[in-house]
Amino acid sequence: MNGWTVTATAALAGGVGATVWGVATGPLRRRVVAQNLSTSLACPSLLLLAQGYQRPSYVDLALVLALLGPVGTLVFARLLADDLEKDPPKSAWLTYAVAGFGAVVVLVLCAVTGPGRTMVKLLVVGALLIGGNLIASRALAAGFAGSGDG
Repeated sequence: MNGWTVTATAALAGGVGATVWGVATGPLRRRVVAQNLSTSLACPSLLLLAQGYQRPSYVDLALVLALLGPVGTLVFARLLADDLEKDPPKSAWLTYAVAGFGAVVVLVLCAVTGPGRTMVKLLVVGALLIGGNLIASRALAAGFAGSGDG
């Protein structure tokens, strides 16, 4: 074990364990937020495991997860719009904390790998991960302020 795998294990055990608990219990607003955050925590963990085990294929899996995770959240937001309108999720600080964790992981890995194709792939994964997380969280909270439709 090295520092990369220890960090990935801590993120998976603590973060994803908490999101599984959030999905399995509580009101609907907590469940959809936990579902959204599970992707945002699992993706950086895959990037850390890719570096720890020297397996570039894990980065491809993280890329797919960063792309499809927010799409799934947007589908949930659309299907559950009526129920979420009554009691919208409020998790701005948690969303920004997880987005910050993803940004730190991506930036550290970019610094370690150096310039090249791997760095470009890491930056794409980071942009998809952070952007998708913020957009999906905003959709769960009834859309953008002033849009009127949500």
